[in-house]
Amino acid sequence: MNLPMQVAAGAEQSPQAGGSLSRTIAEFSEHVCYEDIPARVRRFAKFHILDVVGVSLAAVHYDFAYRALAGTAGTAGRGDCTVIGLDARLPLKDAALVNGILAHGLDYDDSHPGGPVHPSASAFPCALGLGEYLDRSGQELVTAYLLGVEVATRLGIAAHGSMHKSGFHTTGIAGHLGCAVAAGRLFNLNAHQLTSAQGLAGSTASAIGEFRAEGAWSKRMHAGWAAAGGIAAASLARSGFIGPQRVYEGSDGLFRSHAGVYLSEVNLAAMTSELGDAWRAEEVAVKPFPICHILHACVDAALVLRKRHGLAADDIVEARALLHPDTFNRVCEPQDMRRRPASEYVAKFSVFFTIAAALVRGKCGFAELEPEVIGDAQILSLAERVTYAADPNSRYPDYFSGGIVIRLRDGQILEHLEPVNRGAGERALTEDEIAAKFMDNAQLVVSRARAECIRDCIIDIDRHSAREVALMLRG
Repeated sequence: MNLPMQVAAGAEQSPQAGGSLSRTIAEFSEHVCYEDIPARVRRFAKFHILDVVGVSLAAVHYDFAYRALAGTAGTAGRGDCTVIGLDARLPLKDAALVNGILAHGLDYDDSHPGGPVHPSASAFPCALGLGEYLDRSGQELVTAYLLGVEVATRLGIAAHGSMHKSGFHTTGIAGHLGCAVAAGRLFNLNAHQLTSAQGLAGSTASAIGEFRAEGAWSKRMHAGWAAAGGIAAASLARSGFIGPQRVYEGSDGLFRSHAGVYLSEVNLAAMTSELGDAWRAEEVAVKPFPICHILHACVDAALVLRKRHGLAADDIVEARALLHPDTFNRVCEPQDMRRRPASEYVAKFSVFFTIAAALVRGKCGFAELEPEVIGDAQILSLAERVTYAADPNSRYPDYFSGGIVIRLRDGQILEHLEPVNRGAGERALTEDEIAAKFMDNAQLVVSRARAECIRDCIIDIDRHSAREVALMLRG
C-alpha cells in the first residue's frame, strides 16, 4: 500500500498561481484543521455523513448496485477498499466509483438548491476511500469531507443554474473539484499542489444531462466518477504533475466551458467569498423523499391538501403543479415519458407520477416506486390530470419552491404553496429526523442492531479511524 515518493514541494510551480480562485481555496484548505471548524459545522457533517451512509446502504437493496459492482469489479483487479454494504473489496478509485453510485443512485442524498448540486454523494466516498487507504483519523476524514462539500457547494452556487441550462449535471462537475480538494487534504498536499489538483480535475469534470430525456442511469454514476476523478487529480498533483492555475475563471476555464451562453449569470465571487467564515455546507438540505428534490415542495403541498380536505383521487379534475420554469425540462418534459414512467428511476423525476402517487396513497417513499405501484391504474389515471405551470413567486434557485392548485368536481379550488422546501433553510430536518431516516434506510439491508451500531459509530466518527469506520460499513 506504499505510495510513490511525492515530488518536493514547490519543485515546478507556475508563476501564474498567485491570486487565482483555486489558489485561494488551496491556501485555505491546506491550513484549516478540524479544531478550526465551528462545532456546529462539525456536528452538521456527522449527520450528513449519517444520511449519505443510510442512503448508500438502502441502494444495496436495488439491482443497479449489483450491476455497478459487476461492471467495475470485472476490470478492477484485487483491492482492499470497502464497498458500502456489499461483500466486496476493490482498488481505491474503483471503490470510490461504486460507493458514489450507491450514494447518488436513489436520488435520496442531500443537495444544495443553488447549483443545484449533490455534494455528499462524491465527497464522502472520496474521503472514506482515501481515508481508509491512507489510515487517516476520523477527524481527518471529516475535515476532508467538509472541504469537498464546501468547494462543490460553492461551485454550484457560483454556477447559479447555468451549467444545468447548458445541458450538464452540475453534481458531476462540482464533485470533481470538491473531491480534488478533499483528496488533496488527505494526501497532505501543499497549496501549490492543491491548486494543480483542482486544475487537473477541471479536465475530467463533465457530466452531461442527456439522461433526463430517457431516464438513463448515467446520472447515477456522476458522483462516483467525481470521487474517483478527484482522487486521481490529487494523486497526480502529489507527484508534481502540473494543472492549470485558473481552472475556474480562466479564459478557457470551467465556467466558460460549462456555463456556455449563460456565462454572464455566473457569480465567481461565490467561490471564495467569506471562505472559512461562512460555511456554505450548512445550507445543504437533507431530503425527506427519495425523489428529485425539485418535486418535494409540490408533493408536500399535495399531501397537505389531501390530509386537510380528505381528498380522494376521483374528486380531482385537475392538479396543477407550480414550479420554476427552469426546472420544467428536468421533471415535466417530455410529458409522454413522465406521465407513464417505465421504471422507478423515471418515476422519481416525474411531476405527474409523484403528485398522483402522493394523492392516491398519502405518501411518497420507496413503496410508491415499486413496479406494481408505477403500473397502478388509479395513479396513472390521475397522473393524466396533473398539469404544470410557472410559479411566479418561486424562490428557486435559493430553494426548491413549489405548490399545487387542485380543482375538484364540485368546482372548489384548493391551493397550497411551499416557498421553502422541507429539509432546507429554516425547515431543515432535525437530527432526530435524519437519524430516523437513516434507520429506515439502513434496515432495508441490515438488522436494527447493526444499524444502531453504524449510527453510533458515525455520530462519534471523530473518535474512530477511517479504517474503523470503513470496517463498520462493509457488507
